[in-house]
Amino acid sequence: MRSLTRRAALAAALLASVFLSPAALAQLHAKTEVPVKDPENALVISLKSGDVVIELLPDVAPLHVERLKALARAGAYDNVVFHRVIDGFMAQTGDVRFGDRDGGYDPRRVGTGGSDLPDLPAEFSDIPFDRGVVGMARAQDPDSANSQFFIMFADGHFLNGQYTVLGRVVSGMEHVDAIRKGDRGRNGMVPDPDEMLSVRVLGDVQQGG
Repeated sequence: MRSLTRRAALAAALLASVFLSPAALAQLHAKTEVPVKDPENALVISLKSGDVVIELLPDVAPLHVERLKALARAGAYDNVVFHRVIDGFMAQTGDVRFGDRDGGYDPRRVGTGGSDLPDLPAEFSDIPFDRGVVGMARAQDPDSANSQFFIMFADGHFLNGQYTVLGRVVSGMEHVDAIRKGDRGRNGMVPDPDEMLSVRVLGDVQQGG
């Protein structure tokens, strides 16, 4: 009898979750535990298929970590597309100037822009570019990173020591894998790209921010 009662309660809870308001769902999500050491140094990227949690590495790349957190808190990354996505390699996003679907999106120039903040000096390290690692995109100049970053689909050790590593995916890698891929013949450019619906600092989310 107790087993039936527990099953009924579980079924009721599952049914109720279907009808929760967006606000209630947000509160429920904010309480969800994720495997990070410091929520203040973690990002939650909401994609169409679910949330991705990135643990940032302030001890490795403090300037780059602070830049991503600042732009996330300003809402600059919201609705920014994954403009360059190469299957088996990486997904690149973060062009807050030309990649924002809600304003300023320019498919001909996306990937060439950044924020209004100054470029950052390189913070190279010996951390390898393994699957799930987050690196900072840049131009030919090593000190030209600004707002764009990429997430590795697979190991890419030929990048080691040439790009700044600033974090790693600790939850939701399956959602990264589901990002729409681009045309290899066009260097991974995506004609109708997926986007980051929102990007938040995990500590802010957990505090209801």
